[in-house]
Amino acid sequence: MPSDNKPENSDSPSPGVEKAKDVSNQAAIAMELPFVLVAAVVVGGLLGYLLDHWLHTKPVFRRLAGSGDGIKRS
Repeated sequence: MPSDNKPENSDSPSPGVEKAKDVSNQAAIAMELPFVLVAAVVVGGLLGYLLDHWLHTKPVFRRLAGSGDGIKRS
């Protein structure tokens, strides 16, 4: 009886299993990336809008944050 929690047959997984895990990890990253990019622009624009509203300024901070207003005018 082994003293650790490892299974008795500690063979490494087959290359097919490793390749499937690699492909699924790449697919998960590809599915997540558009949401992360859009969320960064939305959060930056929202923070810029709130700063402009709070400081009673023109859309200076929204442009710095990279929201749509700064992109439209360039």
